Amino acid sequence: MKRFLLPAAFLALAACGAPGHLDPARPGPARPAADADGFVPLFNGVDLEGWAPVNCHESTWTVRDGMIVCSGVPTGELRTERMYENFIVELEWRHMKPQGNAGFFVWSDPLPARGQPFTRAVEVQVLDGRETDNYTSHGDVFPIHGAVMTPDRPHPGGWARCLPSEKRAKPSPEWNHYRVTCVSGTLKLEVNGEEVSGGYDIDPRKGYICLESEGSEAHFRNLRIKELPATEMVMHSGNVADRAVGFRSLYNGVDLEGWRVGEGQEGHWKASDWKLVYDGEGDHLWSEEEFGDFELIADWRWSGGALEAARPVILPNGSVQHDDDGAAVEAVVPDAGDSGIYLRGSDKAQVNIWCWPVGSGEVWGYRTDASMPAEVRAACTPKVAADAQIGEWNRFLIRMVGETLTVDLNGERVIDGARLPGVAARGPIALQHHGAPIEFANLFVRELARSR
Repeated sequence: MKRFLLPAAFLALAACGAPGHLDPARPGPARPAADADGFVPLFNGVDLEGWAPVNCHESTWTVRDGMIVCSGVPTGELRTERMYENFIVELEWRHMKPQGNAGFFVWSDPLPARGQPFTRAVEVQVLDGRETDNYTSHGDVFPIHGAVMTPDRPHPGGWARCLPSEKRAKPSPEWNHYRVTCVSGTLKLEVNGEEVSGGYDIDPRKGYICLESEGSEAHFRNLRIKELPATEMVMHSGNVADRAVGFRSLYNGVDLEGWRVGEGQEGHWKASDWKLVYDGEGDHLWSEEEFGDFELIADWRWSGGALEAARPVILPNGSVQHDDDGAAVEAVVPDAGDSGIYLRGSDKAQVNIWCWPVGSGEVWGYRTDASMPAEVRAACTPKVAADAQIGEWNRFLIRMVGETLTVDLNGERVIDGARLPGVAARGPIALQHHGAPIEFANLFVRELARSR
């Protein structure tokens, strides 16, 4: 994977402050017996038991002739269902076309980083036939999207990336063998029998193992793992990846399956690899499924231009600020448009996306409803403006339980337990049409069982 800028800060889901982000205690599948060397299969050669798709189509990862076959489309991952700390993994891989791209991730988060199709992890490069002074096809190792690592050897460009000491990888379509040893925040990679690269002082140092899809067909086989004793130290939060808590993807990266696509949406909402792209015309895009209590992750960014515009200043109580003469107070801001996310089939229960000074996340339909109690209107007003710069990615974590809404934006709590009187108990989710081009990505939902 060719990356020139190592990573922008990843906003871990656990940092969002939402309840329910602890790994639920549940027994895992029975583990196979170890062989004489202490290894067990990481892939059974028959199906994808023990693995979970992250953000891909059902056709992205299949099994054929004892191999995991990756189509390369869309960009995304397949991860283990279990987390691992100290271990040795062996695997074989090959690309079916020259200059193919893929990867093997260790100590990974379960979901992609904000505005990325990839997770926070350390990547062991799986690349064919691309050689420069800054990256190679022979076993580069580097941290991505918030992970940290010190390379075994300094990189010529100062990157946190270890280039291999020698060229040992075979070209497409030949098979290559990797042996990856991960212990206490150190990683060593052997390519076809010899150690070539590695790193240390890695965080996180406990997490998931992933295979990466990135545009071209790749095959993986003979994956096996030997778990090693846990490190004798107290792990702090930065050492451990986020835990999977049952989020599933609402967008498959290939088409709009799972969404109602009528005449008003065709040609305007488009699947564009890991991004769902909207040109600003047409109509709202509604999910086919309905949801009751849930958590929703949604990444979004403005994709059109911005113009300077005067927009009202909203007070903490939800009202528009007025000057001494009774005129509405406005602030000039760069404005790229308006959009939002409708909850439970209601345009009134909308988590707003816009460029007003108050910031995104507000609930217009309740904040501006004069019939609502003052405390309802105030609670539907953002506590802080947490939007990223126009053109940069944002992440919502939206939690809806009963009539209560909580919204985190880029790790900041902007709506804290707002009550939405009269909101439906169940309904679909919609991405709003409001005349502005916008992109969405990483749409994940987790349905919640309300405690009685």
